[in-house]
Amino acid sequence: MSTKECGHHGDEHRRKLLRLIIAAVASLVFLILLTIFIIYLILKPTKPHFMIQDITIYNFNISSPTSSPFPTPNTLSLTMQVTLSTHNPNNKIGIYYQKLHVYASYRSQQISFPTALPDTYQGHKDFTVWSPFIYGVGVPVSPFTLSSLQQDESNGMVLVSVKVNGRVKWKVGSWISGRYHVFVNCPAYVRFVGDRNNGIGVVSPAVKFQVLQSCSVDV
Repeated sequence: MSTKECGHHGDEHRRKLLRLIIAAVASLVFLILLTIFIIYLILKPTKPHFMIQDITIYNFNISSPTSSPFPTPNTLSLTMQVTLSTHNPNNKIGIYYQKLHVYASYRSQQISFPTALPDTYQGHKDFTVWSPFIYGVGVPVSPFTLSSLQQDESNGMVLVSVKVNGRVKWKVGSWISGRYHVFVNCPAYVRFVGDRNNGIGVVSPAVKFQVLQSCSVDV
């Protein structure tokens, strides 16, 4: 047999071996994905349920523009504490909550700084309760937002949305999924109380509102 024929057979052997390796890797990946899919169909993970239980308002005020040669916008300052509860409705799936942040929003405008919630593992059918403080200092508000707040003041109530943004992981036995984005929106009506002669808002002493409002959850 010539040297040329030996080289040809050697190349063919390597190509067959490479095809076998690719086929084996593809089969392994397919089996892994199929197993995950079957587990998902059997367990049917359900997204967690969130509820806002109460809100304690310490400060919620609009400041008027200062008189100066340079115009300044109205700003909003707020301090409040919210009680959030979450329930894992799954019988066989645990939930890891990671990098969660909670903040307040009014008419789609964020009006507070994000407050971090602790990373938490939630077992089957478990409940978890958080009570974070939410702060906003000198948050500029648009003329439209100011007009809406003035209208809410005349109605005696304001709709504030408490929102949670972060990541979750599913845990089945020793298997832990990848991270999924979770977004929670908790609408809550808050009454205007106290002395409002100096502007719009809630002033001391602190006022606690029982809300007990379910939240929408997207995962």
